[in-house]
Amino acid sequence: MSDHPLCTQCFSDTVSPKRVLLGYTVCLECGEANAERQARLHTVVPMNKSNYILVSDLSLLKQLNPKRTT
Repeated sequence: MSDHPLCTQCFSDTVSPKRVLLGYTVCLECGEANAERQARLHTVVPMNKSNYILVSDLSLLKQLNPKRTT
């Protein structure tokens, strides 16, 4: 058995010593899966005679278009 700690999420893979020094307690695969779940999609929309606004909700983006048909 190795001295590397087990992943706190999957309990089957070991965590690299370099990741432990950085403060991570999960293996690379679990860490990547967590990062993909936390990714958020957003866009920046220019408003007429105003500033740009950050939109992260698709329904809000649809409401901002005054010429939309559906």
